[in-house]
Amino acid sequence: MSARLQVAVTEGIACIKVGGPANFAAGVDFKTVVNQSCEQGGRVLLLDLTECVNMDSTFLGILMSMTNRLDRIELLNPSERIIDLLDSLGVMELLTVGTGENPFEMSGAKLEETESTNADKRALTEASLEAHKLLMEINPENVPKFKDVAKFLEEDLNK
Repeated sequence: MSARLQVAVTEGIACIKVGGPANFAAGVDFKTVVNQSCEQGGRVLLLDLTECVNMDSTFLGILMSMTNRLDRIELLNPSERIIDLLDSLGVMELLTVGTGENPFEMSGAKLEETESTNADKRALTEASLEAHKLLMEINPENVPKFKDVAKFLEEDLNK
């Protein structure tokens, strides 16, 4: 099952609401939506995780790849599981965490459902490899966790 993504961009802020699991299957779509939001002028990303109970390392790595392009990334209402993931992979200090109502929804801004890119297996594998390499680069303590995953993904791409 893949996440449902909704987006709105206004006054330099992009809001993406994730419904369902933030996992590898949604990674390419998520990256596409964030890139489009940046092109529309979004310099701050508000990632509403109110309806997202879990995030995998691929999705997190893709999120981390956006830290260079954005002024700030704020996670709104992340679950305890997501907070634990951020802590265990040593990326918490790169993000802001907030709780409460989504200011976009409170202001009446319309969150639009995004279209899926229908990424193929190769695109998903490439995105996953890139994400895991970045997580290892950000925090060397992640190397033992992901070196075998990265090796497997590279071998899969070379087939």
